[in-house]
Amino acid sequence: MMPRIIPELLAPAGSLDAVRAAVANGADAVYLGAEQFNARDEGAQLTLDEVGTACAIAHARGTRVYLTLNVLIKPSELVDALQLLGAAIDRGIDAAIVQDVGLVRLIQRVYPGFEIHGSTQLTVHDVSGARFMEALGIERVVLARENTLEDIRAIRASVQNIGLETFVHGALCISYSGQCLMSGMISERSANRGSCAQSCRKDYVLTDVESGAELDRGFLISAKDLAAHDHLAQLSDAGISCLKVEGRKKKPEYVATVTEGYRRFLDRLEKGERSVPEFEEVRPLVQIYSRGFTAGMLTGRAGRSYVTRDLPDNRGHEIGRVIGMERGDVLIETRVAVEVQDGLGFEPPEGSTAKSIGFTVHRVRTMHSRDGVMHQAVAAREPVPTGWRVMRTSEASLLNHARATWEQLDEHALATQRLDVRVFGSAGGPLKTIWIAGDEQVAVMSDATLSPAARQPLHYARLREQFSRLGGTAFHLGEIVLDGLQDGLFLPVRDLNKLRTVAVAELTERRESQHEIQAAARTAAIVEAVLRPISPASSAVHRDAPEGLTLVAQVFRVEDAMSAAAAGADEVVLDPFLRHPTPSLKRVGTLRDDLRSMGITLRLRTPTIVRPEDSRTLVKWLGLDLPVLTGHAGLAVQLAQEGRDVRGDYALNIFNPHTAAEYFARGVTGLMASVELTVNELGQLVAPWDGVGFDVLLYGRPEGMTIEHCVLSAAFDRVPTTCRDLCVQKHTNVAITDPAGYTFAVATDSDCRNRLLHSRPIEGSEFVPRLLNHGIRRFVALFNVDGDPIDATVRAYKACLGAESGIAQSKDVPLPRELVGGEFTRGHFVRPV
Repeated sequence: MMPRIIPELLAPAGSLDAVRAAVANGADAVYLGAEQFNARDEGAQLTLDEVGTACAIAHARGTRVYLTLNVLIKPSELVDALQLLGAAIDRGIDAAIVQDVGLVRLIQRVYPGFEIHGSTQLTVHDVSGARFMEALGIERVVLARENTLEDIRAIRASVQNIGLETFVHGALCISYSGQCLMSGMISERSANRGSCAQSCRKDYVLTDVESGAELDRGFLISAKDLAAHDHLAQLSDAGISCLKVEGRKKKPEYVATVTEGYRRFLDRLEKGERSVPEFEEVRPLVQIYSRGFTAGMLTGRAGRSYVTRDLPDNRGHEIGRVIGMERGDVLIETRVAVEVQDGLGFEPPEGSTAKSIGFTVHRVRTMHSRDGVMHQAVAAREPVPTGWRVMRTSEASLLNHARATWEQLDEHALATQRLDVRVFGSAGGPLKTIWIAGDEQVAVMSDATLSPAARQPLHYARLREQFSRLGGTAFHLGEIVLDGLQDGLFLPVRDLNKLRTVAVAELTERRESQHEIQAAARTAAIVEAVLRPISPASSAVHRDAPEGLTLVAQVFRVEDAMSAAAAGADEVVLDPFLRHPTPSLKRVGTLRDDLRSMGITLRLRTPTIVRPEDSRTLVKWLGLDLPVLTGHAGLAVQLAQEGRDVRGDYALNIFNPHTAAEYFARGVTGLMASVELTVNELGQLVAPWDGVGFDVLLYGRPEGMTIEHCVLSAAFDRVPTTCRDLCVQKHTNVAITDPAGYTFAVATDSDCRNRLLHSRPIEGSEFVPRLLNHGIRRFVALFNVDGDPIDATVRAYKACLGAESGIAQSKDVPLPRELVGGEFTRGHFVRPV
């Protein structure tokens, strides 16, 4: 019988102690960030020297180390990012986790053969996405967390030569990973750049925009924590090769506890035991950190229970209820003994608006115990009402156990290079030594001669004592070979120490000299790769570039498409999937023909998310044979290779010319630049093509998040995807409002996903002259909210673009800024992330 292939267990580490915790508790691999360019930029990064130590700790026990280099990289940062990776490779990392497509290509040029994993932020969720990653030469890709087991099986069946990784435990992004622009739009903290502002963890109010009625309130888009321990066998069967634990910002105790638990579950699976863990086995995972657990969407779309609703932070483990107060003590009934230094939280009954209470236990006594039920008195800092739930948010004994697993870890000499010594000598001659470190060796002889020993002759222990004093150097003592040394000889200690000092100094100098040579060669290779001219011919659109300016209007209704065309749009993009119900194919076909007769192109915008079950519907729409706009990377490449006219949407996250060149080389005819770039950064992006082939979003609300969870369905506790009466008939226009008063429109699209639109439109007319100077000729006005003044806005931008290009315009047409008044944002045109 063939042995079962058990997925690799990959644990997070934001500190050296977390590395120790992961290794000591059975992780097969550890992932970590170093100093910059990773998606946890605050409080979860190691120095490069610590990365070296981490690699030494891990490799000594057969554990691999992966560097997170998983942010979008600006043109000015590419050299530094590749230098950082090279320094980490020198220190022993085994692979890098990368989001930026251009960076993938550069890594392959500068560090050929080095292992690259595709980050979950690439949003690979279907066969076409996985095929694109495979074609890029990526060894493994982390799938989107929304994928079902059925999705995974479909991907595995169609794409054989790439490893599939999935998250199995920890915090969940409510938005499809890599498609969250909400954080950056409300601040300078871009989720794509490692500075997520946790927009999803705020409390929101859901309202019907038309009636003003409140439909729901709470932490409506704060996902519970993933805990897929019940599905390990199915994940293994589906072809998952690596299970990833989230938590680089978590404490080492968390890493230890979760790694230990999943190691035990996987070891049991390896023995053929497919039963799911009992609660007592899972309880430590609940206790160490939990917002409440969900199995995610492995078995299908989750409903109301997918989000935390009442509390966005750690809840811990429910252990009992409050039965009263007595002389400053809160009395609780519990089956789990509370101990000093435990953390307790007290939650009001469901539906109550009262605030939770919490504190650390400093004094506790057991009043009564029978049949496993205890009454305990806990010293309280404030009164707690009877009937409230008791949550243990922190368990002192569990934390102590976790620390004990790595505190005894033997790390002697792990982070330094082994130094072996061969010793020769006879009476009347010098002591000759050869010091060997890897491929380098030096020979050193003593100034003094060897003499017969009256006492303290040279022997193994004496030589080891002196030669092993290598603290503060890059070496640790390995083997000492004495075959060439005559017995019974003496040499003063100072001469032995001098031999060691001279040898270490010479080896260190050689290492540094070699390092300088290698560093200079590496820098030259990096600069050559980054600055290598990109041929404009790599873009088909450059060869057939239209003359003049193009104003593109993107709408979601057929009637709005005609309005935009009548107002002067040069091209119209229709997103029929944005809201229920979609227009008929016949009606869109008629629209295509009507616009064509006006000399205007109609382009179809596809959803950014097209899971396997959605593809059948999309095929029908593609049958209209319209040019396509898509933010789905795999779909863009697939359709381009089929000969379709495909332009990439802003969701492709085009941040640098090397990413753009990759899409152009695969047949994509045009690209919309990332909405997170400044005007100057946009200029650097488009420079190799003189701006041709690029779109810039000049007006409109980008989609801040695409969410598999539906807040409207959850508000009414309805089964997802079976409740279209809510969004089609009863509440056709809803929005969520954050505590600061910003309101985000919620569009329930044709696949029952929520798309959260930015609270205010970008208005960038003041930057048109600078964008024109960069050569950009295609500008997009995006209309995705009911009530957008399409006719007036298109006319205003048409006039603005005409005026900047020297065409006289009517004075009766208002400027775009006059139309929006004060309700707009400049976006990131002058606000870098």
